[in-house]
Amino acid sequence: MPDTAQIKLVVNGKEANVSTAGDRSLLDVLREDLHLTGTKYGCGEGACGACSVILENKRVFSCSTPVREVAGKSITTIEGLASGDSLHPVQQAFLEEQSFQCGYCTVGMIMCAAVLLKETPNPNEEQIVKGMNGNICRCCTYPRIVSAVKRAAQAKS
Repeated sequence: MPDTAQIKLVVNGKEANVSTAGDRSLLDVLREDLHLTGTKYGCGEGACGACSVILENKRVFSCSTPVREVAGKSITTIEGLASGDSLHPVQQAFLEEQSFQCGYCTVGMIMCAAVLLKETPNPNEEQIVKGMNGNICRCCTYPRIVSAVKRAAQAKS
């Protein structure tokens, strides 16, 4: 059994201490220990984007991020993206554009888009497509996803 350690996490603005093996994935800790199940397990190797979270204002794949690497750093999950009862502009835009079918990729897409719009507040279509690279939608709702990112950018302006 791997050695366990006390690891302090800052998730959605709240401190949490977990006793776990440092090489365990952030995704597992979020879902199993902290019961934040919005972040999804997709491929397990950081290729599909379903497990995307925001770490210190950057998108990371939580399935391939060892929890020891994020100790003490600010992590935002889909549960922490909204502000009170108000959805984040990207969440609202995804609803309005109906940018999902099965919904499995949606969390990762939203988290990626939130980071993209923070870095590039008014992206053109090419920047959106490039910025969303690394997220896979098996239902192929890409045109609606691009439309949602455009709508969110306009809402934030």
